Amino acid sequence: MRALVKTSPAPGLELAELPDPTPGPDEVVVRVMRTGICGTDLHIASWDEWAARTVPTPLVVGHEFAGEVVATGAAVTRAAVGDFVSGEGHLVCGRCRNCLAGRRHLCAHTQGLGVHRNGAFAEFAVLPEQNVWVHRGEIDPDVAAIFDPFGNAVHTALSFPVVGEDVLITGAGPIGLMAAGVAKHAGARHVVITDVSEHRLELARRVGVDLAVDVSQTRVADAQQQLGMSEGFDVAMEVSGKPDALREAVANMAHGGRIAMLGLPAEDFPLDWSAVVFKMLTVKGIYGREMFETWYSMSVLLESGLDLSPVITHRFPYTQHAEAFETARSGRCGKVILDWTTKGPA
Repeated sequence: MRALVKTSPAPGLELAELPDPTPGPDEVVVRVMRTGICGTDLHIASWDEWAARTVPTPLVVGHEFAGEVVATGAAVTRAAVGDFVSGEGHLVCGRCRNCLAGRRHLCAHTQGLGVHRNGAFAEFAVLPEQNVWVHRGEIDPDVAAIFDPFGNAVHTALSFPVVGEDVLITGAGPIGLMAAGVAKHAGARHVVITDVSEHRLELARRVGVDLAVDVSQTRVADAQQQLGMSEGFDVAMEVSGKPDALREAVANMAHGGRIAMLGLPAEDFPLDWSAVVFKMLTVKGIYGREMFETWYSMSVLLESGLDLSPVITHRFPYTQHAEAFETARSGRCGKVILDWTTKGPA
């Protein structure tokens, strides 16, 4: 098979020939149809400090994917050859306290597909049966390929009740865009999203936010006034990882407000914790998806009409991976998809 490989501990990825995988007793082999490029993949490709201390080489990268099951291990009972599936990229131990209690998303021994073990940027991928989500209805393969980040968005957006609430989302990257769509679909009154990229703010308008705010020019407090709000936001979702974004969220929360924090800051930073105390705010860290309650929610949201198509802006055959990665790195895009069913131009 052909696969996109981090062949050595240095910048770059190589399209290489590897043996086709075979499943272990509790594993399935998936013929990959589509993959999504994630920020994690960009870190690995550029080989930054995080990647250098985290990722073994050689390694097949990639963890956002969808495809068809083509082989199953002897102990597999739920997935069958021919099933169309998405992959859950967090591989948990199954033995720790949280796993045994059904809280697999809290497993302290989690490994990442395409981060700690071979991933899905390949013609075939192998993973545990418990990590595939079988789609029982019709679904666009491009959308199925981004169930992993869609799950991050749903986990974030539904961590707190949003029906009738005023919601602030800081960061209009793909996950922020999807979280905005979920919040509106779930019944939020106002959804405001912030960024400094006009391109991504325009994507947010297509998703249906009430206000897309360029915070390099407009204060969040001014956005509140524009919408006729008087007491601050009830729910905030921080998905940018930017210190100023979290500080702005705290400053603009209503008393008793709740903040779901998915964005990963690159360094320590000061925060006005007195505002958190005096406003009695709740700050909740979000990582990955609740397995598999979030996945049920994702499928139901799509079945009930949630449209993710504005979030997917670029598609490339896998042979044009360099151009696809450069597009994703540029920031002038939503979600970038690699198609593994066609080689495209030579």
